[in-house]
Amino acid sequence: MKDSLKPGLTFEFRFTVPENKTVPYLYPESAEFQVMPKVLATGFMVGLFEWACIQAINPHIDWPDEQTVGIQVDLSHVAATPPGLTVTVKGKLDEVEGRKLSFSIVADDGVDTISEGRHDRFVINATKFNAKMAAKAGGKLGE
Repeated sequence: MKDSLKPGLTFEFRFTVPENKTVPYLYPESAEFQVMPKVLATGFMVGLFEWACIQAINPHIDWPDEQTVGIQVDLSHVAATPPGLTVTVKGKLDEVEGRKLSFSIVADDGVDTISEGRHDRFVINATKFNAKMAAKAGGKLGE
């Protein structure tokens, strides 16, 4: 992590919602999702917020050797966003506690505020993390 990674960092991220980020595309194998409205899915919204935080933080870490992973999400989803609208995510890095990063986030779609809340990420060493996941996938952890 670089010295520039400090509380108070703010960012703004924009994304125009395509049809393939709507509810029916979240889990195509779900019959229930297939009949739901074509609006931005909460699952894709969370991913969008993670993406916004990652892009904001990468200049302040030793990317790609260091990366961040999401560890906590506490967000509302209070307004539906149809394809074609642009979501603007505004975020602020509120706390840096060791390798834990805590963000506040507000997002709107140009018509409504669609979300407010918090998101925490953790700075990892990518090589060590990937080795641990490979061992986990191979059944070697916990033996």
